[in-house]
Amino acid sequence: MADPLASGAPRVAAPSRSAERGLALAGVALAALVVALGAYTRLVDAGLGCPDWPGCYGFITVPASAQELAAAEARFPDAPVEPDKAWPEMVHRYFASGLGLLTFAVLALAWRRTAAGAAPSGARGPGRGLPMALVVLVIVQGAFGAWTVTLKLWPQVVTAHLLGGFATLGLLWVHALQLGAVKQPRSRPGLAVAVRWVIAVVVAQVALGGWTSSNYAALACPDFPLCHGHLAPPMDFAKGFDIFQDIGPNYLGGALSSEARIAIQVTHRIGAFITLFAAAWLAWRVGGALGGALAGIVAAQFGLGLANVWLQLPLAVATLHNAGAATLLLALLTVHFAATTAGAGQPSPAPASERPRVDRSASSSRPA
Repeated sequence: MADPLASGAPRVAAPSRSAERGLALAGVALAALVVALGAYTRLVDAGLGCPDWPGCYGFITVPASAQELAAAEARFPDAPVEPDKAWPEMVHRYFASGLGLLTFAVLALAWRRTAAGAAPSGARGPGRGLPMALVVLVIVQGAFGAWTVTLKLWPQVVTAHLLGGFATLGLLWVHALQLGAVKQPRSRPGLAVAVRWVIAVVVAQVALGGWTSSNYAALACPDFPLCHGHLAPPMDFAKGFDIFQDIGPNYLGGALSSEARIAIQVTHRIGAFITLFAAAWLAWRVGGALGGALAGIVAAQFGLGLANVWLQLPLAVATLHNAGAATLLLALLTVHFAATTAGAGQPSPAPASERPRVDRSASSSRPA
């Protein structure tokens, strides 16, 4: 392929680093809001507030006039319009759509920068790979959003949709870190593998949380640390974790037995303790301000989980619990970024062949 500069083609102007950084941070804020709105929508049982997708009863907003309500009833006679359920769902969709457009803008800026001759990594910024992955992920998320409605809140799809939202938020934050969104955090080198293990634990716990919420098992155990006054109550793990359960007809309110929901809730609690100890251990290893922040986040998240049980799942606390999980993930990604870039700006030691030789014969022949 001919070099566009050598052939006289006009060079593409690279976007400013501040513009890319600002757009990435705006994406992080918007993705965090979408995650919180998704949690709120689930918690108020508004996931099927609009029985179709991407519109609502065939309209781009919630039908309100007498003519629109009549048309909605004719289209969906088994799903009467409930504005208090439809509006949370549509607001979530509006913001999710905005996030999708923003990720395309993130990719466009990265494409312009690399087309202008910037290196794929290093001082001039990251390459196109991560923004391209973001765009693909957001498109897949749109499909899962549609399936959430058309498959009537099938728990497998709802949980996957939740994980996709967290993945979108995490990738945007990594992109922002690569663009220098925050001052280079300090961490001990050599912790990257440990951080990855803890991230895996947190992602598994988020998946358990999504499975708990989508199967309406959050209050399967109304007490803590026991469950219905027992350390090991009757549980049905086979049904509780049957990922091949039949689709439909409608999972609003849950379709599992009490024993199956208890199995899910108890497993989520065990995961919470594992997450607490793993993140606390990592915070101790990291040390400093970054380790202290990580310890504070995981402690607050564990406390919110306890409050959910003791206060019987109040809406504000439950929504904050979802936001806390997202914050914990971002903190771990920051620790991983710090661990993998520690010492990156330090000059590499000279090769052995280029190091000055020390004349040991002179020191050994000194007079006594």
